Amino acid sequence: MEPIQKSLQRWMKDNKNFQQRFAQMKREVLQDENIQSLISDHPSLTREAVEKQLMKFYEYQSQSKKCEKCPSRDGCINILKGYAPEAFVEGSELKMAYHKCPRQIQHEESRKQESMINSLHIPREILEATIDRLDFQDPDRGEAVEKTVRYLEGITDELPSKGLYYHGPFGVGKTYFLGVLANELSKKNISSMLIYMPEFVREMKASIKDDSMNSKIEAFKKTPVLMLDDIGAESQSAWFRDEVLGSILQYRMMERLPVFFTSNYNLGELEKVLMTSNRGDVEQVKAQRITERIRQLSTVISMGGRNRRG
Repeated sequence: MEPIQKSLQRWMKDNKNFQQRFAQMKREVLQDENIQSLISDHPSLTREAVEKQLMKFYEYQSQSKKCEKCPSRDGCINILKGYAPEAFVEGSELKMAYHKCPRQIQHEESRKQESMINSLHIPREILEATIDRLDFQDPDRGEAVEKTVRYLEGITDELPSKGLYYHGPFGVGKTYFLGVLANELSKKNISSMLIYMPEFVREMKASIKDDSMNSKIEAFKKTPVLMLDDIGAESQSAWFRDEVLGSILQYRMMERLPVFFTSNYNLGELEKVLMTSNRGDVEQVKAQRITERIRQLSTVISMGGRNRRG
């Protein structure tokens, strides 16, 4: 209310044609259907009462009630952006309460959903992925589309303990499926964490210096849904494989918390990648432990199709 009162006072002071403009404003207020309805429903709103509160009536009349005067939520014309006035009468006094408009409610819901998706170096376009933009016509992606849709449809009160492991050639759209899953899960109020594996390794190495590694690992262990993008593409080290990745997967397997993966490798190929660290060590048993945990944590899906990055 205060901003309108102040602006009107300045307007009255500065404008030479105040009387003419005031009369025009009064006509517009009194001819408004909402104002006429208020006056007719409340006999206590006499002509004198309305005249006394004309500025209040103007405040109500000039604002958008159901977004009809606003081009968008950001372009809201109301005093409180995203809030619409509701008028009510007590005795002969006009009062107003402000409530969230439909666009504000939608805006807050979108922000809430976005906050449920934490990501580590995942492109914005992936975070905005939607299920209706999946390619349902490509037969090489048929299994991936079908199992993804089924997975989402099968979620009720409790998350399945297994996620999905998408593998296939570079550029066929595996990461996009993770974005779809994250967004659909957020609509069900399920939060997820998406991690691009090569950056994840660098993040963990850097966190040793600021002593934040343990807290980060705990977050990855306990997030409701974990998504590891491009596993096998990271620079291999026995330390990361055993102390970080192995620890996270073991915890989630024991706690029955789902993990989703994408990779250019099937599990057999991934095992060979994990067997050789960047120091040239061959550790088959430890690599097998990782791939066995992945089997326990996810359902394998093979993907093909054209390169969508080309």
